[in-house]
Amino acid sequence: MDAQGRGRADDVDPADQWVLNPNTGEYELRLAPSAAQPSVPGPRGAGGRGPGGTGGAARARRPEPSRRPGAATPDGEAPSPRRRTAAPAETAAGRRGRRPAQKKGKGKKVLMWTGGSLAFVLVGTSAAAYLYYEHLNDNITSVSDDGAGTGGFSKDRAINILLVGTDKRTGKGNEGYGDKNSAGHADTTLVLHVSKDRTNATVLSIPRDLITDIPDCPTTQEDGSEKVIPGQQRTRFNNSLGQEDRTPSCTMRTITELTGLKMDHFMVADFNAVKTLTSAVGGVDVCLAKDIKDKDSKLDLPKGEHTIEGEEALAFVRTRHSVGFGGDLSRIELQQQFLGSMMRKLKSNDTLTSPTKMIKLAEAGTKALTVDSQISTIKKLADLGAELGKFDTKNLTFATVPVVDNPAEKVKATVVLKEPQAQQLFAMVRDDVSLTAVKQEKKKEKAAEAARLKGTKAPASEVRVRVLNGGAIAGSAQETLSWLQVQEGVTRSENAGNAERPLARTTLEYAPDQADQARRLAAIMGLSGAALKPGKSVTNSQGVPAMTLTLGKDFKGAGVPLTTPAKVPDDVQKATADKVECAK
Repeated sequence: MDAQGRGRADDVDPADQWVLNPNTGEYELRLAPSAAQPSVPGPRGAGGRGPGGTGGAARARRPEPSRRPGAATPDGEAPSPRRRTAAPAETAAGRRGRRPAQKKGKGKKVLMWTGGSLAFVLVGTSAAAYLYYEHLNDNITSVSDDGAGTGGFSKDRAINILLVGTDKRTGKGNEGYGDKNSAGHADTTLVLHVSKDRTNATVLSIPRDLITDIPDCPTTQEDGSEKVIPGQQRTRFNNSLGQEDRTPSCTMRTITELTGLKMDHFMVADFNAVKTLTSAVGGVDVCLAKDIKDKDSKLDLPKGEHTIEGEEALAFVRTRHSVGFGGDLSRIELQQQFLGSMMRKLKSNDTLTSPTKMIKLAEAGTKALTVDSQISTIKKLADLGAELGKFDTKNLTFATVPVVDNPAEKVKATVVLKEPQAQQLFAMVRDDVSLTAVKQEKKKEKAAEAARLKGTKAPASEVRVRVLNGGAIAGSAQETLSWLQVQEGVTRSENAGNAERPLARTTLEYAPDQADQARRLAAIMGLSGAALKPGKSVTNSQGVPAMTLTLGKDFKGAGVPLTTPAKVPDDVQKATADKVECAK
């Protein structure tokens, strides 16, 4: 029975009906032929029983679940609305279409979704399992990404997911914290980067009090219209969500402007998510190096190891005055410890082999999180989860963006980026460099990149290149052109204006017979092998084949090398998810 109390008090808990099949090694939902159909929660408007309440009737005639507007149809996916509840005037055409019946014997295997601190499983093919699948779909709340994302993750490239914990005080269960009328902020912000080869992952923590620029944000309104919310210069990062009606898509844009990383998806959680998810997993193990009694967060724990859940878990991640220096950066360390422990618990056999825990997590997770409309169905979440579950926790690194106190303030309340360390860290994540010593399973790509830099180099005077601005500071293309021609002798070069679209990283595209020219230009500009893109040449203004150099957002000026650092700066705060460290 779910938290909303569907079904009668004497209904059987569906988790108790899942049985391990020794022939297949999978869990299946077993119902006695004469037994009553268990009231597995179904979608809104769909009962868990067939007519008469018998199991046979339920299996003979599957109820038709009601549909949410804008949700998935058998032919594709449509963005979900911002609200779960349909408008009274809604027509049947706007609801999710009927799903085809599940095939016997296939079943749903374990679906891991570790990035959003969620794991869930769906097993079996009975009518009850089908209804539960629909029920979980109906739980999901989604919001448009307003074009701020990539349009969805891909299996052949790295994945970037924005994870936001909001201090929103509106909504059921959130009223008891601070200002109950607050629309909330981006209180805790994490960027999860999963490497292209899925061997490792990095979680970047963005301090909420970081001073940055928030760009203009085109935002879809509830009536379907679009409104551009004006940006703000030199403001706290946490204002990128909630304030001025900003949605998570605005936080996505702010992250991209700050780091050069384009987000694939977002997941947003409020206070309830911490409470329900930790309870569903059976508690999270944490360690304290000293007694903590924080009257603000209401955390009261003696030093040592503890298993926490619910309100106590929420108090743990909210506390800051009693740890470290008593500020937000100290709280970030505490939250990283908590998330690392959560990841270990989710990946443990105790969790993955327990149907009861899996169902509780599925229920809690789909209700607690708001996701972007690109992943607004269980199937899409499952596809994403399959990718996120591949890396080992020992290769998951938490790192805090390097910052220093804002020099413009007498009373220190905000922080600014610490340079050049922050840009070095951003570059490593953009270029998919692991922050831990990972034994790479796929070395061919790295070897191919290194090979591009080896070989003969053409004289600078023979290098033909078109220079485009693809996201660098205005005037960068002309500045680079002048530098190449006057100081480096690359006289056969020209300014080709702006690129069709901005790029996070600078690239040099060239034809196979221009490889020696590409190596020379790479040496001059300090380009890495990853920046060299074998492809085709483009005819320049004189009708002669030339390479194309596109200056991305990582470009810092003519003569500044663009080689990605191979090592994390020494003063970057980082920790791996496999280690248990006691908070001080």
